[in-house]
Amino acid sequence: MLLGRVIGNIWATRKYESLHGYKMLLVQPLNGDLEILGEPFIAIDTAGAGAGEIIYYITASEAVIPMDVDMAPVDATIVGIVDSINSELN
Repeated sequence: MLLGRVIGNIWATRKYESLHGYKMLLVQPLNGDLEILGEPFIAIDTAGAGAGEIIYYITASEAVIPMDVDMAPVDATIVGIVDSINSELN
């Protein structure tokens, strides 16, 4: 799982049939220190996330697993909202 921040909503008047009922959010990937890593991307939301929240997500073929469909054209899915991060470096 990877960290990101929700930075926006994606609105689509037409979606692939299996994506109806799911929110699409714009996510900025982050590292463990909450620093930006790369370009923003679109993710399907299965956790009820909102703008500004730190989330964790999965990518690749596993991204469809949290959804209640057998198959969908999804590359990234938000699976949780981060409450806090505790880090101890040696």
